[in-house]
Amino acid sequence: NRIGATLPRNASRSPDLFATALVGAVPQQVWALALCRGDANASYCLTCLDQAFQDLPNACPYSRDSTIYYDSCVLHYSNIRSRPGDDTTYNPTLPLRNNVNATAEPARFQRVVAALLNATVSYAVTNSTRLYASGQADFDRELPKVYAWAQCTPDLTPARCRDCLAVNIKTWAPVFTDSIGARILGMRCSYRYETTPFFDGPVMVRLAGTSANSAAPASAPAVVPNVLTPAAAAGEGRKYSVPGMVLIVLLPTAAAINLVVCFLLWRRRRPLAEANQPYPGYSAKAEDIESVDSMLIDISTLRAATGDFAETNKLGEGGFGAVYKGTLPDGEEIAVKRLSKSSAQGVEELKNELALVAKLKHKNLVRLVGVCLEQQERLLVYEFLPNRSLDKILFDTEKREQLDWGKRYKIIHGIARGLQYLHEDSQLKVVHRDLKASNILLDTNMNPKISDFGLARLFGRDQTQAVTSRVVGTYGYMAPEYVMRGNYSVKSDAFSFGVMVLEIVTGRKNNDCYNSQQSEDLLTTVRAVAQYLNMYV
Repeated sequence: NRIGATLPRNASRSPDLFATALVGAVPQQVWALALCRGDANASYCLTCLDQAFQDLPNACPYSRDSTIYYDSCVLHYSNIRSRPGDDTTYNPTLPLRNNVNATAEPARFQRVVAALLNATVSYAVTNSTRLYASGQADFDRELPKVYAWAQCTPDLTPARCRDCLAVNIKTWAPVFTDSIGARILGMRCSYRYETTPFFDGPVMVRLAGTSANSAAPASAPAVVPNVLTPAAAAGEGRKYSVPGMVLIVLLPTAAAINLVVCFLLWRRRRPLAEANQPYPGYSAKAEDIESVDSMLIDISTLRAATGDFAETNKLGEGGFGAVYKGTLPDGEEIAVKRLSKSSAQGVEELKNELALVAKLKHKNLVRLVGVCLEQQERLLVYEFLPNRSLDKILFDTEKREQLDWGKRYKIIHGIARGLQYLHEDSQLKVVHRDLKASNILLDTNMNPKISDFGLARLFGRDQTQAVTSRVVGTYGYMAPEYVMRGNYSVKSDAFSFGVMVLEIVTGRKNNDCYNSQQSEDLLTTVRAVAQYLNMYV
């Protein structure tokens, strides 16, 4: 718990999104390592690691050596300290294989994967101080692209990173043969390949696919060839003439300049409505953007309302930033969400999103009062709800006495009505994707209001589901098909709602790693009780 209070923030603030910590003395010593994927931003890194510190002690209770892997971060803690110089054999890994195989030209697909992994690993160890790289290769019409990612903890030397990845690739190549996707998640090094995009940010390595007539390699295709030898890593091997070196430098530079110019020209012509489409075919109307402009509030007004964002007015803080209580000149109480400057969302994209959220009006949804986009600030102003969030009352042994069965039923019913509006009754079709007790706010009469639409996605009226390669949300509330395959729909929100119903009825948090009396998560406990009762029905 002591490490968990500091390590996520230290890692998210690090340029490498990496940190280690050591607390206590032998034999009660704890060493921990936290690393976020190279394409994550600081805010998402902090959220991922905070969640990891909540989930891991609950998933591995009383274990002295545990590791948990998410798409965007890894957390490991142990009673044994692992130093970069003595980790040649200690690298706990988790292999995952997609059970779907390439159906057309599997041998050539395997060669493409091998070449892409080789090039991606080579780039990570020779061209990146963070020991991270992403790659993309062409294949065929059935599987147009193959994507790859490789990363090591930044405290390793490039040579040790290369060895760690090479051993894993060679060891698991027979298991992953022909699969269209696989990954090795390791404490010190990880890699992954898929036929669908799964990372954000630019592609660092691009390869053209091999032809169908290419000769098969002499060795197993997933074994890293000479590009990963120490000589290659040190820059030895192929020699270039001076004219050749000049061309190698000038041609990519000229191409890069042309690409940047073309991008800037395209960017200037890019319509605002296309800047942040929530689903294919959607575009915000001009009157929607104008409605957001009409909600703009001066920064001076909000500074005065919150006492210049005084600590005494802070209501809470999360991965998005802090929330402050304030009072407008007309006496209306407000909650001001101050988005962190590390957020990747731009001003125009934010206005486009707000144009959509402003359309959602229901008594069981938190009302958006206004927005401020001045002085590099991004402030969202909501109505203030005096009873704060549901979790502050429900999981407090004293405060939850306020919630009799009538009030609990009213809260459940109100959340359900808000969800029905989002899914069926509004002019938009919205999947929230982050329903949990802390995102349910309570007014003076304990009426619930759904809040925080930062992860919400809009669906077309005829759309039933979508797939994402970046699973975001809160573990414990997310549906299994979303966690495992990235599939989300209105059913995902229904699953999260079911978890909340169990929490409201029992007064227990689904995965409470700080409760020594709770060794299993709530869903496991309820399932076990149901099975027990079923024996006598």
